[in-house]
Amino acid sequence: MRHEEFSADLTVIGGGLAGCCAAIAAARQGASVALVQNRPVLGGNSSSEVRVWVCGATGHGSHRYARETGIIGEMFVENQFRNLDGNPYYWDLVVLEAVRDEPNITLFLNTDVRSVESDGPDDARVIRAVTGWMMGSEREIRFTSPTFIDCTGDGFVGFLAGAWYRTGCESRSEYDESWAPEDADDSTLGSTILFYTKDVGQPVKYVPPKFARDITTTSIPERRIIRTDLNGCAYWWIEWGGEKDVVHDNEEIRDELQAAIYGIWDHIKNSGKFDADTLTLEWIGAVPGKREYRRFVGDHTMTQHDVLGQEFFPDRVAFGGWSIDLHPPGGMYATERGSRHWHADGNYHIPLRSLYSRNVTNMWMAGRNISCSHVAFGSTRVMATCAVVGEAAGTAAALATQRGISPRELATQQIALVHRAMVRSDASLLGVENTDPADLALAARASASSTLRNLAVETSASTLALDTHVGMVLPADPGLGSLELLVDADSDTELTIEVQHTGNPQNYIPTELVETATTSVPAGQKQWVTLTFDWTPGHPQNAFVVVRENRHVALHCSDSAEPGTLFFRHRTPPPGEIYTEQWREWKHILHRASVCYRLGRATDAFDARHVIGGYARPYGGPQMWASEPLAWDEQPWVELAWDAPATFREVALILDDEVEEDLINLHHHRTPYDVMPGLVRNYQIQAEVDGDWTTLVDVQDNRRRHRVHQLDTAVTARRLRVVIESTNGAPRAHVVAVRVYAEPR
Repeated sequence: MRHEEFSADLTVIGGGLAGCCAAIAAARQGASVALVQNRPVLGGNSSSEVRVWVCGATGHGSHRYARETGIIGEMFVENQFRNLDGNPYYWDLVVLEAVRDEPNITLFLNTDVRSVESDGPDDARVIRAVTGWMMGSEREIRFTSPTFIDCTGDGFVGFLAGAWYRTGCESRSEYDESWAPEDADDSTLGSTILFYTKDVGQPVKYVPPKFARDITTTSIPERRIIRTDLNGCAYWWIEWGGEKDVVHDNEEIRDELQAAIYGIWDHIKNSGKFDADTLTLEWIGAVPGKREYRRFVGDHTMTQHDVLGQEFFPDRVAFGGWSIDLHPPGGMYATERGSRHWHADGNYHIPLRSLYSRNVTNMWMAGRNISCSHVAFGSTRVMATCAVVGEAAGTAAALATQRGISPRELATQQIALVHRAMVRSDASLLGVENTDPADLALAARASASSTLRNLAVETSASTLALDTHVGMVLPADPGLGSLELLVDADSDTELTIEVQHTGNPQNYIPTELVETATTSVPAGQKQWVTLTFDWTPGHPQNAFVVVRENRHVALHCSDSAEPGTLFFRHRTPPPGEIYTEQWREWKHILHRASVCYRLGRATDAFDARHVIGGYARPYGGPQMWASEPLAWDEQPWVELAWDAPATFREVALILDDEVEEDLINLHHHRTPYDVMPGLVRNYQIQAEVDGDWTTLVDVQDNRRRHRVHQLDTAVTARRLRVVIESTNGAPRAHVVAVRVYAEPR
């Protein structure tokens, strides 16, 4: 047996998505990082060992323009290119390669941390070192760092260090949470094991093991969905252990979950109720995927009110959007529904003060162990949200360590440092503008060869009956004028629309009536009708236009759409619906398609000015430049111009990877594009030097959103131009941001 020492600026314990993103983020800030993982693969519950799909702020399509950017966003887009069919082993490679690409990270797989050295009073503990055992190599490794990040999920490192934590459910009165139980208890969300099946094309028998559970003696057949075409996370409800200790009883929980799976498979194969003769079990997990255990206490504990109220924290560093998703402690044997969901009106913010320990002064945390109540945890626990929290914690931990300041001081006194670093990294932030004085582009003026000004979709491919209200989200920048709709009417009638506010800039629902317009519609086919109104809000924002139900009218629809627009149908809850919190009234429709309409007022929502500063994702509008169609402007460009020459060595672009598209790592649904069509494919970056345009960068076959180009030598110029030669399928060129820096980071 060997005894070793390893020192780094940061030690990250836990190689799930939170830990991987924390390590990568810290490394990109220049910190040396030890990433310690107790399994042979990275990815945690998303890995090929467990195979849980990576969910996050999109809420499986419940929220719009919500997909995460930053490090997990890079992984989503790369996985989409490599792994359209959702192979879990290919996802392993995406995560592993992302870590190995960072030279500042030293990775320790199969290394189980078993002891922690810490000291100090209860309210000011300090971690000095952690020691892990590398299984299979007989190496005992002691890791020392000034800073540690606990990404273990179960919170084992913080527990051994004496960090304050909570488990189970708080009482309803503690935080005044309506979804908390009346009295506090020790119950948690249970663990899950999944399985995959395969059709081998010939009959296959199945002899269940003696320990297989007879599920006909349970509530499973009546209360849960069992189908032969389901695999993996479609069986998320195979959950148990919420009334146990999910850590100390882990082996008992695993045995019960596997017994249930073999019993479910016996029911499918041998009950005679399913067409399953040629199906066989291809894979069954051996590692329970845990949902919940310790939640550390930080300077802020997130609650139900923060999630549903979308609290606009000054130290916001990440966002979520998954519903508050709570399960019965009895799991698969419970007689009630397997889950209940309460969606916020849109994405919500996560503060930095929830990502470090209140009493262990050099410990950050990321993943499902952050500081929140059990109810808020029902949303923050999902892996894409854990990943963006990991990036925030890794970035902040590196900055605090480099400056020798405490996490609390960074969060409460120097949060601008974190915001600027995360904005420059294209991290998942909402409502944080690019105000970095290091970005020379902020002093420039923007112009373009052409710009999308007139929002109109005129070519009909189908019709949509107006048998319920239809919603349209349109950018109001600077405002909205009249609206023309292409309709059919089977009799003389009237058509009414409402213009409504959407509430918070990240929301896409109607919240407050602004104006109503009505027009007469004669009987006839394929006719344009005009509804007259004029709304100029105090600042650019989205408008939610409600076309009121009229069963005599059908709207014409196109199979194409303009950027920044969305369409919905209204749904009325069925009689007797008791889960009113869970009901979503507006359902998104016409994916990559559109109602046929014409706006009577030109828009500035796609002006070139949006590539400078501002927001790097849709927020109260599309927040990007879009050209006229490439068929007309064959090589569009967007340009920055300075009054005095600027000298720079780095040009960064943020391109449109269509965060409206709900990408998933494994198999929940299939997105057909291996590269998002909105991404620019081929482009050049040119500078006007001594009166001539000089090509500084020439990129072909781009498939990434965030491109950072570091130049070999400094360039001095008054004008800088990005020339788009082609996209990956979009009919227009889209650029979200152009950033220019005197020195590379």
